[in-house]
Amino acid sequence: MYKSLRSLLFSIEAERSHALTLNALRLAGNFILTRKLLELVYKVPSKPVHAFGLTFKNPVGLAAGYDKNGLAIRGLSALGFGHVEIGTVTPKPQAGNPSPRVFRLLEDEAVINRLGFPSRGSEFVQMQLDPNMRVNWIERVVGMPPRKRKVIRRSWSTVLGVNLGKNKDTPNEEAVFDYLALLQNFAPYADYLTINVSSPNTVGLRSLQGREALENLLTQLHKQRLIEQIRLKKRVPILVKLAPDLTDSELDDAIEAILKTKMDGIIVTNTTLSREGLRSNLKGESGGLSGSSLAVKSEAILRHVVKRVNGEIPIVSVGGIMNPEDAKRRLNLGAALVQIYTGMIYRGPGLVKRILEDL
Repeated sequence: MYKSLRSLLFSIEAERSHALTLNALRLAGNFILTRKLLELVYKVPSKPVHAFGLTFKNPVGLAAGYDKNGLAIRGLSALGFGHVEIGTVTPKPQAGNPSPRVFRLLEDEAVINRLGFPSRGSEFVQMQLDPNMRVNWIERVVGMPPRKRKVIRRSWSTVLGVNLGKNKDTPNEEAVFDYLALLQNFAPYADYLTINVSSPNTVGLRSLQGREALENLLTQLHKQRLIEQIRLKKRVPILVKLAPDLTDSELDDAIEAILKTKMDGIIVTNTTLSREGLRSNLKGESGGLSGSSLAVKSEAILRHVVKRVNGEIPIVSVGGIMNPEDAKRRLNLGAALVQIYTGMIYRGPGLVKRILEDL
């Protein structure tokens, strides 16, 4: 059935097609009957995983980027994911890069995007997670002084991660303030947070992966996390997402900084700037590449990170997971969890179920 639907979706411009499917999932998730129907159709076997102090109902998650603003968490959860990572969220709203900025490379089963963190901003996403935030916003709009209310997180049937990034106009020297603000804003709602310093589509962002810059950033975040732990009476795990284009020595430096600053996990990898082996005539488009073509590079990075980390913290593998065999191989290589995104675009939402039935 998805093959027929895919033909229709692929006849529409990529970013518009994505918006249509996301809105459909948002609507389906907001009504109990349609949500229950999705849960019935995409019912998956239970395969619990314990990582970062959390219990995941299964090891397959949705990577950041699909639901940037937390609009469709309930609908996405109904597809069987063990965790859903929303974002990348930035402190202030920003439009991202000019369109067109998403390209399907059909011959390569890949996608190039140069979105550049389009985000409706921290406050908007918080309103999707906490009904009281929406009430406070309405009061402010109508001129009433907002009352202090208890934080209430909406309920989901999955673990929720929030991916955090700096605003495009924030200099790298001040990036820590963006990340600190986001940590404070989302610690009450997220089961875990991901620090995104590896997107290729925000100028200069990847330089934050350098050992000194990364260590300074994560040290401040760890200190703030300890303050939030006292305030919220819960410890929020922090993961760091790395690029696939780092050299071995750069990767080792980043891992050393992550371990030294007591982060809880590593996600490898983000999209790549490499175009090696591509056949599509769209391969010249700038931006980050995901999909089948990223698999070899992502697996190589996973092997390196698993060996270097040596079991100290869990690893999440993402990039080029297009079928159950890909997912099984990543888990066998030492990943605690896997995430999909482009694989779902090409294979459909049933990919989650197929992976879990094959494990």
